[in-house]
Amino acid sequence: MKRFWTGVTVDADRAIRLDARPVRTPGRAPLALPTAALAGAVADEWRAVGETLDPRAMPLTGLANAAIDRIAPAPEGFAAGLAAYAESDLLCYRADAPAELVTRQAAAWDPLLDWARERYDVHFEIVTGVMHRAQPPATVARLAEAVASRDAFALAALSPLVTLTGTLVGALALAEGAISADALWRAAMVDEDWQAERWGEDSLATQAREDKRRDYDAATRFLSLLDDPRPGCGHDHE
Repeated sequence: MKRFWTGVTVDADRAIRLDARPVRTPGRAPLALPTAALAGAVADEWRAVGETLDPRAMPLTGLANAAIDRIAPAPEGFAAGLAAYAESDLLCYRADAPAELVTRQAAAWDPLLDWARERYDVHFEIVTGVMHRAQPPATVARLAEAVASRDAFALAALSPLVTLTGTLVGALALAEGAISADALWRAAMVDEDWQAERWGEDSLATQAREDKRRDYDAATRFLSLLDDPRPGCGHDHE
């Protein structure tokens, strides 16, 4: 789509307007955001459009569209699908060798599991190797409750965080301010970093990692913009 608008504004309902026209999602719903901060950032994406609209350069708009069109109509089902990652969380599957990798995994992942144990009163089965081992039903249920308590916009941000890092526990820790975005990314990349140090990294792997990090950064920014500190702009998404 070619750019047809001159100005971009945010109306009183935090909906995006191009000149006087409301922006609509692919599902034809108004592109209205839950906080002023997120609305401003989405509006900036539309202001930055050049001659032709490129959805890849508008990740916040894409996440908002997903929240409105895909998640909001059936948030319980979407949350349940996301919560299923509790059964195979990256943090629970450890290497048995070499010793340095074992140590790195423990240093990066144990604090996150300790946080979840304290936060949700749960137990984790830690596995050496890649063979699946079921987590306790109470653990799965409590993590599922933590996911289900979030609204469509928070779930839209949480989904890529979980799928890109492989850890539901880590994504929840980030959402609750228990870990920084950079620290969670480093924890999720422990195995990849180890392999790259040993065998080197080719250009395709480097590009794939950069693409993942770009999507990860967009999701973390989207999540942070749901917590707008300005009076009257807050949005309760837990």
